Amino acid sequence: MTRLQHKVAVVTGGTSGIGLATVQRFVAEGAFVYIFARRKDELDKTAALLGPNVATVAGDVRNIEDLDRLYAAVAADGRKLDIVVANVGAVDSVKLADVTIDSFNHNFEVNARGVLFTVQKSLPLLNHGASIILTGTIAALRGFPGRSAYAASKTALRSYARTWTMELKERGVRVNTITPGPCDTPLIDAQVSSKEEADLVRAKHAANIPLGRMARPEEIASAMLFLASDDSSFVAGSELLVDGGMCSV
Repeated sequence: MTRLQHKVAVVTGGTSGIGLATVQRFVAEGAFVYIFARRKDELDKTAALLGPNVATVAGDVRNIEDLDRLYAAVAADGRKLDIVVANVGAVDSVKLADVTIDSFNHNFEVNARGVLFTVQKSLPLLNHGASIILTGTIAALRGFPGRSAYAASKTALRSYARTWTMELKERGVRVNTITPGPCDTPLIDAQVSSKEEADLVRAKHAANIPLGRMARPEEIASAMLFLASDDSSFVAGSELLVDGGMCSV
């Protein structure tokens, strides 16, 4: 398990769900990973779980100074970057009639602006041939009530991947978007008030997926590994659907 041996990665939102599973898989494959997330207590738990091949930086992708601290930490360690996973996302689910300036801005500040500056700030540290992975959503491909601003902000990532692939081609940098379907993470439990409600949400998602179940975070992490590794050396500007067939059939 050495597909990322001697590689250095940044993963934002790496303390839970898909982000945590991705960090775990990268470390298992030989990478050193810088984890960036808002909650220091969760960062500390993750660092204790994964051991010496991770470093943590607390911060918010909406804050440019926090992103500067993240990359300053990488530079201070004398490292360059082979992989950047811009995974942090926000979901403010509001139907059109109830959208406010604040709810609109929250989605775009995290999902569109935050991702752009996460990647922009990494550029001086990127090795030739580095891989940039953006975490999208199937809400950008299908219509879901209440997802106006969220889906629009995530749709920007697909455009980023195309544009940045062209801008960074002289450096051999590959930029791709991974688009997960419904994934069974603690976020589901956090959005409802009881186990029964959470079970109903999971069952509803499963009923809409041709494979008949939600994704496991580890399955999305396997797709992240593919895009991060040399196995995807000729994949650039693309979108990888990992949705159990939900948007394809």
